[in-house]
Amino acid sequence: MRLYIDPGTGSMLFAILIGIIGAVSYMLKSWFIKLRFILSGGKKVDAAADRLPLVIFSDDKRYWSVFKPVCRELDARGVDVAYMTASADDPALENEFEHINAQFIGEGNKAFAKLNFLNASVLLSTTPGLDVYQWKRSKQVDYYVHLPHSASDITGYRMFGIDYYDALLLSGEYQVRDVRALEKLRGLPEKEIVKVGIPYMDDMYTRLKAAPELPEHETTVLLAPSWGESAILKKYGEKIVEVLLNTGYHIIVRPHPQSFTSEKDVLDRIMRKYPESEQLEWNRDTDNFDVLRRSDILISDFSGVIFDFALVYDKPVIYADTEFDNSPYDAWWLDTPYWTFTALPRIGQKLTPDNMSSLREMIDACLTDPRYGAGRDEARAETWEHRGEGARLTADYIVDKLKQLSDRGIGEK
Repeated sequence: MRLYIDPGTGSMLFAILIGIIGAVSYMLKSWFIKLRFILSGGKKVDAAADRLPLVIFSDDKRYWSVFKPVCRELDARGVDVAYMTASADDPALENEFEHINAQFIGEGNKAFAKLNFLNASVLLSTTPGLDVYQWKRSKQVDYYVHLPHSASDITGYRMFGIDYYDALLLSGEYQVRDVRALEKLRGLPEKEIVKVGIPYMDDMYTRLKAAPELPEHETTVLLAPSWGESAILKKYGEKIVEVLLNTGYHIIVRPHPQSFTSEKDVLDRIMRKYPESEQLEWNRDTDNFDVLRRSDILISDFSGVIFDFALVYDKPVIYADTEFDNSPYDAWWLDTPYWTFTALPRIGQKLTPDNMSSLREMIDACLTDPRYGAGRDEARAETWEHRGEGARLTADYIVDKLKQLSDRGIGEK
């Protein structure tokens, strides 16, 4: 008989194990420093000799596009960065920057185990859940900074996703409002919040402007959902793919990377029923630039890719009514409207089970109706402040923070 441990219990046991290891590790390190002190004849030993000033942690290779513009800016300033990734095939491992030292630190719990004992001044990450499950705050890291990986609600993370960061680098005033409301409700100290914009969207826009004009092509529809119980593929399954194929347009389906793990049975079933053909593509590119560029319209749910497509590429969207269940997310705590759902009606049409049979007509209307262009302008102004300045402002903040910590002597503990 196999012993089954549910994920929650497994996470708790892992946290206990990490705590024990951490305590033992800290004790051994203290003894080692004292021993070095004695052996050096009483001379002061630099306990911070192996301390890293700045670490960037990425839990997946797809976030290199988020960090690359920031790394480019830091590299240009001569700032050394230890880039730690949990993906063995992360393109960051082959980056061209002199001051960005990328290293693979293992997947899953192996990566978190290393991070839990990290010795660094500042850690920058886009990964939520710090100090909630496996990823614990290291006693030897001074400051944790979070950079979101999409232009949407900061409350769209799983519950308590950003509670234990020291600072958040945001892009819209509605995000600041929601973070402050959560802090008040939970009795948390106020985090440092700085609006820096969205570096990866700035980069994407620059790439788009430099790209050659697309050749004439048939109308191309991209289906790119999020994952989870409220997402398109879990709600609609094969039906949405069948209806799309019946439009006669070229269809690209790009599942969320997490779907290949968490919803593998659903995806396997749909992909078997609708294999690739001249009309249908299944896309898994790490970099979504090309697939977004050659698509004329996007169908999604509450995925952040909606705003990449609408605000950078300036193209219309259709968003699915999946009866979003906010109970697993930070948004559940708030009475204020979820910004994503106030923006979606302004940038596209809603797809429901009742109007799905008219999907072709909806696509044609969205491609030609000028009101959605005006809605995109409104949403862009609300969620993408400091356009074109994201990497510079993020680097400014990090460099200033490193200096502050050094001046206060915190980085030398």
